[in-house]
Order: sequence, then C-alpha cells, then structure tokens
Amino acid sequence: MAGKNKVKKTAQARNEFIWGWLFVLPTMIGLIVLNIYPIIDTIRQSFYKTGDFGIGDKFVGLDNYVKMLTDGEIWQALLNTFKYAIVEVPFSIAIALVLAVLLNRKMKGRSVYRAIFFLPMVCAPAAVAMVWRWLYNSEFGLLNHIFHTDIKWVSNPKTAVYCIAVIGVWSIIGYNMVLFLAGLQEVPHDYYEAASIDGASGVRQFFSITIPLISPTIFFVCVTRVIGGLQVFDLIYMVMERGNPALEKTQSLVYLFYDASFVEKNMGYGSTIVVFLLVVIMILTVFQMIAQKKWVYYN
Repeated sequence: MAGKNKVKKTAQARNEFIWGWLFVLPTMIGLIVLNIYPIIDTIRQSFYKTGDFGIGDKFVGLDNYVKMLTDGEIWQALLNTFKYAIVEVPFSIAIALVLAVLLNRKMKGRSVYRAIFFLPMVCAPAAVAMVWRWLYNSEFGLLNHIFHTDIKWVSNPKTAVYCIAVIGVWSIIGYNMVLFLAGLQEVPHDYYEAASIDGASGVRQFFSITIPLISPTIFFVCVTRVIGGLQVFDLIYMVMERGNPALEKTQSLVYLFYDASFVEKNMGYGSTIVVFLLVVIMILTVFQMIAQKKWVYYN
C-alpha cells in the first residue's frame, strides 16, 4: 500500500511539473523572443557598422562607443533627458499621491473624478500632442490668449524641455494615481481612527501614517517613472518639429537613437546609444534599490 501511494505521489508530482511548465512556457517564449533576444542582439549590433540595406554588417569593435562618448550631441541629449525626468518624475508622483488620498475618501462622484484623472492615459499620444501643440502655439495658442502673453513655449530652447515635461506630468498622473489608490486600500482604517483620537491633523496623518505604509508602492512608482522618464520619445517626436530651433535642447537619448537608426540608417550607432541609456538606467536603479532601505517600510 505504501509503495502504491509513493508511486501515485510521484506520478502526480510529475504531472504537476509538466503542466506547470506548459502553462509557463508561452510567457517564457514571449519574454525570450520579445525581450531577452532583442537586448542581446542590440548589444551585439553596437559593435558593428550597419551595412547597406541592412546586410553585410562590419565589425568595428569599440569605434561606435568612442564616437558616442566624444559626441557633444549625446551629452546634450543626456542632459535634456535628465531635465525632463527631474520635472516629470517628482511632480507626477507628488500630485498623483495627493489626488489618490483625496479620492480615496467617501465623496459624491468619486468614480467620475477617478475616471477624469485617468482619462489622459487612454488618449492616443498623437491626439494629446496635437492638443498641447495648439495650447503652446505662440501665435494663436490658448495659453498665450488667456494670459495675454507672447511666450514661445516650445520654440524657446530655455523652456521647451520643461514645457514638454508638463505634458508628461499631465499624461501620467492618472496611472500613478491608480497605483497609489491600490496601495491605500491596504492601509487599515484603524490607524487613522487612533490618530484622530490622539488629535493628529489630516496633514500629520498623511506624513506619519499614509506615506510610511504605502512606501513600497511609492518606491515602485519611483523606479518605474524614472525608467519611463529617461525613455521619453513620443512627446518630443510629436510636439517638436524638425525645423524647431529648440530641438537640440529637447531631444532625448531615445530620440537620437531613433534618428540614428531609422533616419540615418545606422543601426550600429543607434544600438550604442541604447546600450548607453541602459547603463544609465541600471546605475540609477541600483542607487534607488540601495536608498530604499532607508525609507521603505515593508509590513
């Protein structure tokens, strides 16, 4: 009897093992084909000079990296990318967190307000860019009309990147807000009741209860938004025209990658730019992982 039970358990474990792999296999194949292989191939291409019509690639070693590191346009694009991220990341997180706290309370029309703030996330990026280009237009734009100014919002090299960052903040607030709302659902209401009995104000409760208890969610949003901010491309591509005098002060690393790979047809150099961006993102992510030990509290 014991032998039969052992054989039965072995067969059951084998079946669970096989079925488990069958369920996981499609996802693993998708990750390998769509994520892992492209990363490896991009790193490989960074050591080559692209041949004509995409064939006959020539191995050039570190030439692409030397060219990139001595290219002033690359460092300007890196600075532009950091300027965008420095504005977009903290403001989008702070505003979304405040909105999430406000919309987590019982109030009339709460679902409607949540949908309104999330609406930019479901809008087509092209439509968003067209609307904001009209708002920023220096001749007949709504902003200049309302404030009675004559500001060249996206054609002034000093302000263009920050104006684009404002669009990024507006576009991503709803997504961040939903993530924070999910984190707030896990905070026990008893803490707030006890704090109210002790006389703690709403602001004190926000900083002493809300932020520490949802710090894992805040950390997740910070990491993902830094990565997303450093990968900005679509807003710059659709808002800034080729002849815009502020393009040099707004183009990001991903924009230069697109320009090198698909406009100049130099896939090797474009891959080098992407590898450089990957290294920058990895360094910043490592710093965030180290820093989170100081302020993230896991229950």
